[in-house]
Amino acid sequence: MGKSKNAAGIAQTIRARRLAVNTREGYRSLFARIVVLGLTAYLIFTQVFLITQNNGLGMFPALKDGDLIFAFRLQQEYAKNDIVVCTVNGKQEVSRIIARETDVVTLDESGKLLVNGTPQSGEIMYPTYAKEGLEYPYRVPDGHIFVLGDYRTNATDSRDFGPIPMNQVKGKVITILRRRGL
Repeated sequence: MGKSKNAAGIAQTIRARRLAVNTREGYRSLFARIVVLGLTAYLIFTQVFLITQNNGLGMFPALKDGDLIFAFRLQQEYAKNDIVVCTVNGKQEVSRIIARETDVVTLDESGKLLVNGTPQSGEIMYPTYAKEGLEYPYRVPDGHIFVLGDYRTNATDSRDFGPIPMNQVKGKVITILRRRGL
């Protein structure tokens, strides 16, 4: 009887140790998964997508002050009318591409915008007046884009700081989350 009691005690000790080992392995596995998930999320939101907040009314009515912007960083080609996030003089700007490299931008006193001789108006309800700094007609240099805000009379854009080098474009806006009292 003493041997069976002793054998039962040993079996119970073995089960307890196995349970402790399995629990430690489970925690290690959980920790490793959390680390991998955290690194993946970090890479996705720093290298693939950009999440930022719009500041100002330069893109009104398309974007309002405080709207949350999701941009795709891996975009290779940008088309006219794409809304992009870029860095200008250390400050983040959100603007619409009006002209790409080698395009000719013309602004006249009546507020009319021409790109390569074609009038550009679309849904924009504000006139586009030239500002000091660039002479029109203006040819966009290679490797640059010319951007304008939608609220043309209030926007800070390429009319103020010139064309933007492509390496300063941080991403193409893919979706907007409207701020409603957040």
